[in-house]
Amino acid sequence: MSTIEVQAPGLLTTVQDLGRDGFGPMGVSPSGAADAVSLRLGNRLVGNAEGAAGLEMTLVGGAFRFPQGAVIALSGSDFGATLDGEAVGLWASVQVQPGGILRMGATRSGARCYLCVQGGIAVRPLLGSASTHVLSGLGGFEGRALRRGDVLRIGPAKDPFRKRTVTPRALDSLSPRRVLRVTAGPQSDWFSESSQRAFYASAYRVAEESNRMGLRLEGSPVAADSVREMITEGVPLGAVQVPASGQPIILFVEQQTTGGYPKIANVISADLHSVGQLRPRDEIRFERVEFETAQSLLREQETLIAWEKLIQE
Repeated sequence: MSTIEVQAPGLLTTVQDLGRDGFGPMGVSPSGAADAVSLRLGNRLVGNAEGAAGLEMTLVGGAFRFPQGAVIALSGSDFGATLDGEAVGLWASVQVQPGGILRMGATRSGARCYLCVQGGIAVRPLLGSASTHVLSGLGGFEGRALRRGDVLRIGPAKDPFRKRTVTPRALDSLSPRRVLRVTAGPQSDWFSESSQRAFYASAYRVAEESNRMGLRLEGSPVAADSVREMITEGVPLGAVQVPASGQPIILFVEQQTTGGYPKIANVISADLHSVGQLRPRDEIRFERVEFETAQSLLREQETLIAWEKLIQE
């Protein structure tokens, strides 16, 4: 079986697929790729199923050796990759010769880059998923971020190498947004009209303390009705909750499954991949849309991803 040798792990590199949905009632958040769109497209470039496990690198990438060679693709943000000293672009399949070394640097654009390899990363699934849940130490490769000296197995490759790229139209349509579209949260009526206007009119900066569990935002405080008290309830992916400080938090792929803070909004499914590419100090805004619009935008996105001509050969 082919392998990947980790020569340098980068800042936070983990094995991720599309997550383990459906276990929230058991207290297990979905985890999975922070930018699922990039992982899906990367897998298509190498001929994998969209949900195959790949490597998610955060802010600073690693160095990886392929003793038996491989077919790979990089997707997501630009980490200045080189293969045996030659520059490697994003959104294209690449053949790695036996002994080839892929090196990544610091990000030049968003937060995360994905390394997809034909055959996928072969790890034992947990609750039906290969994803690493960093905070609980579950899944992925030994439940943790990669370290120097780790050796990852690659699943069997079925197809010969074929040069594939993603069309410019698709990349333009699926590029990350800085204005996140949201629907009203279940406690949106806890916030006065003036507070809601301020929330949608304000710019927020992603705080340094942000991670895969949630993105803490810094900006104009949002005041909820101080008289009301919440009973802890289930929280969805992308919920924008407002603690006592008034500084919003976007709950993300490793979020707690219950919470007791009021939620003013929820990031729509079509924009969750944009959240996954936000870096500390990035500035964002929120735009409210209705549920029907959110559904329509998701349908449009899924139609584009499934588009037969999205991948060029």
